[in-house]
Amino acid sequence: MALSSSTTGKLETLEEVVEIKSSADKLYAIITTEHHNVPKASSDHIHDVAVHEGDWETSGSIKLWKYTVDGTVETLKEKVEIDEANKRVSFTALEGHVLEQYKNYNSIIQVTPKSDEGSNLVKITVEYEKLNEGDQPPNKYLRFLVNVMKDIDAHLIAS
Repeated sequence: MALSSSTTGKLETLEEVVEIKSSADKLYAIITTEHHNVPKASSDHIHDVAVHEGDWETSGSIKLWKYTVDGTVETLKEKVEIDEANKRVSFTALEGHVLEQYKNYNSIIQVTPKSDEGSNLVKITVEYEKLNEGDQPPNKYLRFLVNVMKDIDAHLIAS
């Protein structure tokens, strides 16, 4: 696991890479087209997800999430963009608790299948713009996403 952060103008980023033991293809399917399975795989963190516009599988669809982060129940309306060629999915916050703290918030999850001697990897990137210069970076949301990926990984291994 590696954690890094950087600043580019007003848009800042946090990143972490997580090694997974399950199938990269199966994990990628859950985070792109099978969001309805996430509450089952990560019930301590994700309570519900529903389609607001579009469907479960189409890039550009909008989902409504209910989840708990650091003991607080929050909601998020986000737009999903799928980059099949790079096994990457981006979630752009449209409404919700996270936007009470950040002007812009995007999470990007990229799955890299293992090479001959390597492991399957999930790279989680959080891009954000602070509302106020003194605001803290969204470390709790990065930790939350790492935990959800680990939950999905464990769920896939147990299945």
